[in-house]
Amino acid sequence: MGGGVGAAQPPRVKPGAGFLMRARWLVALTIGLWLAALGRDRLDIWIEATVLPPLIVETSVEVLDRNGDLLRAYTVADGRWRLALPPDKVDPLYLRMLIAYEDKRFRDHAGVDPKSVIRAGLQAVWNGRVVSGGSTLTMQVARLLEESGTGRVSGKLRQMRVALALERRLSKDQILQLYLHLAPFGGNLEGVRAASISYFGKEPRRLTPAEAALLVAIPQSPETRRPDRAADRAEAARNRVLARAVEAGVIDAEAAEAALREEVPGLRKPFPALAPHLADRARDAEPQALSHRLTLDRALQTKLEALAQEAVAGRGEALQVAILVADHASGEILASVGSAGYQADLRQGFVDMTQAPRSPGSTLKPLVYALAFDEGLGHPETMIDDTPMTFGTYAPQNFDRLYLGTIRMREALQLSRNIPVVQLTEALGPARLISAMEKAGMKPMFPGNQPGLAIALGGVGVTLSDMVQLYAAIARGGVTRPLSWRLDAEVPEGQRLVSAVAAWQVGDILAGLAPPPGAPSNRLAYKTGTSYGSRDAWAIGFDGRHVIGVWMGRADGTPVPGAFGADVAAPVLFQAFNRLKPKLDPQPPAPASTLLVSNAELPQPLRRFRSRSAAYEPAADAPAVAFPPDGAEVELLPAGLKVRVTGGTAPFTWLADGVPVIVGMKAREAMLALPGMGFVTLSVIDAEGRSARSQVRVR
Repeated sequence: MGGGVGAAQPPRVKPGAGFLMRARWLVALTIGLWLAALGRDRLDIWIEATVLPPLIVETSVEVLDRNGDLLRAYTVADGRWRLALPPDKVDPLYLRMLIAYEDKRFRDHAGVDPKSVIRAGLQAVWNGRVVSGGSTLTMQVARLLEESGTGRVSGKLRQMRVALALERRLSKDQILQLYLHLAPFGGNLEGVRAASISYFGKEPRRLTPAEAALLVAIPQSPETRRPDRAADRAEAARNRVLARAVEAGVIDAEAAEAALREEVPGLRKPFPALAPHLADRARDAEPQALSHRLTLDRALQTKLEALAQEAVAGRGEALQVAILVADHASGEILASVGSAGYQADLRQGFVDMTQAPRSPGSTLKPLVYALAFDEGLGHPETMIDDTPMTFGTYAPQNFDRLYLGTIRMREALQLSRNIPVVQLTEALGPARLISAMEKAGMKPMFPGNQPGLAIALGGVGVTLSDMVQLYAAIARGGVTRPLSWRLDAEVPEGQRLVSAVAAWQVGDILAGLAPPPGAPSNRLAYKTGTSYGSRDAWAIGFDGRHVIGVWMGRADGTPVPGAFGADVAAPVLFQAFNRLKPKLDPQPPAPASTLLVSNAELPQPLRRFRSRSAAYEPAADAPAVAFPPDGAEVELLPAGLKVRVTGGTAPFTWLADGVPVIVGMKAREAMLALPGMGFVTLSVIDAEGRSARSQVRVR
């Protein structure tokens, strides 16, 4: 019968209750999503408000050779080695190992890897200590940028915040590049490139698996894993990286096994410091530049710096050397050795002797001869006197105090005779020589600013760079252009210094000079020189492509007894060419207009040297009217006018006012029959066609 009074009744649902419940859940979800969005927005605001440390990292100033190889680097302001290294300049194997070992989800996370953080927290709880930090590479970069610690929670939170902000402002490659620059490797080494150069002696472009693993391992504990101080710990850490690399499939087990056998380097290697003097000049010229690209060739520079050290070894503690190599076609300097060692010692190695003004000795003589050939004063086969002479108050002497008499100009230059070159300088004028030097780009220095004849023998201050530039002009066919040492520098067009013929003639003469004992017999055109008191020894030479200059002496200018250019500098010159290339480039052929004849076939004026003034003066053995002297008044005797000739070669012809009076007379005295009184011009002509005259008044 229906239900009793105490029977259970079904719950009553108020109308619309289900809708209200659903509405409450919807409101709760909405509020939850709103709170999440609010948290997200606040997180975004928090991240965006992060004050980041400077993201531009100071890197070492670098000086590179013509191929981009490192010649020299300078430490950054705090004395650390930190060299620029974009990710595409490091071995990809290293990058794969680094990401596999340090942060395998580096390319995917936003700066903080939640999985790594949770894993690190669980490991810490389970082990009762921190087992792994959960730091991503981005977090490590944040720590390195701020040089903050890793042990405190506040520090870790700061790293997370900075890491999240970095990921929003930089690309993954930019973050990776910051790590490559800042990762610590012990001592004053920062960055992968500095570590690779210091520990392996090479750029990180190509690394062995063992080398790559070591570079991954060291930054985790840079001071305790320094290979130069704790090779065993470094090796153990390296091996753990190798094991992880095998697990991650970065390398196979066979490669890892071979890497385990590779020895860990126990010493740091010095950073490259090649061409230090020129590197300093480049940095000082453009102090804001981080990279300087020079025309030098690193391999050649290395060889010639070693040669410089060999050249002074065993020759006392003060002897110094400088070597300069250039491609004379382009004017580019390929090697510049300013001293035997860049150090403060008795040699004064910090002084760049390629730029120091010194006396060139006889090395200016080729320029004098080239100018003389151009001026029509001579030819390689022209005869010139090598006899004692005075030039006003100047009385030069030959180096050996001997005199060879009359010799060819070719021999005079090859034997480096002093008297002939002074004669040519007098004929040219010292100002002409100085003008040519300046046109060649040289900066000659001479006492009192009054050049004299002594400049031809070294009485002027020039640099090794000046002299190499001069010889490069001769080797280039007489066209001068500045030497350049900065790659891609704008070099002005050359200008003609001497004619192509004169340049070739001088080069041909110098190429005929015998090489020093023990040197290969070749056609190297070269000249040696020794300054007064043996203070400077020089040797400069060129072939068809290159020019090399060598200077030896003491940086303080004191004499070096027994140091002559031919004995000490010339052997170094020939060794420098041997280290430059296996064989010389041939000298160019003679220009078409070159006069290639013997002395006997030369035009009469070129057979024997006569200065410009000599063209208007009688030679020493030329005929002269001894009586009556010029300007005299003489009495006409019944037998005629008495005349006498000195010098010359018989027979003689006498003329009065151009009319022959006596012809073919062998005697030196005669009586001339004259038509009358008054002024008369007497002339005498000898058998060689030389003449003399005297104008007298007859009464």
